[in-house]
Amino acid sequence: MSALILDGKALAAQTEAELLERVERLKVASGGKTPILATILVGDDPASATYVKMKGNACRRVGMESLAVEMPASTTTAELLARIAELNGNPDVHGILLQHPVPAQIDERACFDAIALEKDVDGVTCLGFGRMAMGEPAYGCATPQGIMRMLDHYGIEIEGKHAVVVGRSPILGKPMAMMLLQKNATVTICHSRTQNLPELIAQADILVGAVGRPEFIKADWVKPGAVIVDAGYHPGGVGDIELAPLVDKASAYTPVPGGVGPMTINTLIMQSVESAEKSLG
Repeated sequence: MSALILDGKALAAQTEAELLERVERLKVASGGKTPILATILVGDDPASATYVKMKGNACRRVGMESLAVEMPASTTTAELLARIAELNGNPDVHGILLQHPVPAQIDERACFDAIALEKDVDGVTCLGFGRMAMGEPAYGCATPQGIMRMLDHYGIEIEGKHAVVVGRSPILGKPMAMMLLQKNATVTICHSRTQNLPELIAQADILVGAVGRPEFIKADWVKPGAVIVDAGYHPGGVGDIELAPLVDKASAYTPVPGGVGPMTINTLIMQSVESAEKSLG
């Protein structure tokens, strides 16, 4: 039997329809005020500009506004911190997104952590990560939170399962592992330098590829019936996992593209609406 396709594109579209209704209700309740997500783009990286544009379009599809803040590549850490402070203090702004990466001279972590917790709708602050890991209220990092939403929507059982996360980035691998642990999975975190990686992956009931290398994880490492979540995307439309041979071997899988990617932006927008509801509701 073919595997269940974890269709993030379809789920994101469904969620957008629900968010549009929530935003309209919020506008009525608040006397016409519109939720606003501020997006900060530093420099002129074409890929980053494209991502920011996609996020702005997603805002407009649900009736939100996007405040585009563009800063030159010569921006200093102090200048970026000052701009974030302005947005933190603006009551009309309900979420703040700092597009990664920023130019090398900027202390990105300091700038991420300057975002007010209640406006950290992309889940990038250390405080937000710590609260999430401790089971306290916080907005989750958008990609792993989107993955968790997708697993829940498609009824993937997590409790008691062995989840293997391949990748340890601060905004994907690490929070992914913590979120799975919160749902009572037994979690193993691996990375590109892990010894005996194929043997560890072979134990996975749920496998998350987040290592950032095209088809780094081979299909013959994966046991039959595993749930495959591929958070990578590379030229040629491939992810971090060698997916084609797994379509009839896995029990469920995320397609690339159309799986994890749409859920990342959708989760950012959903959490922005939640922040606006808390502020305006």
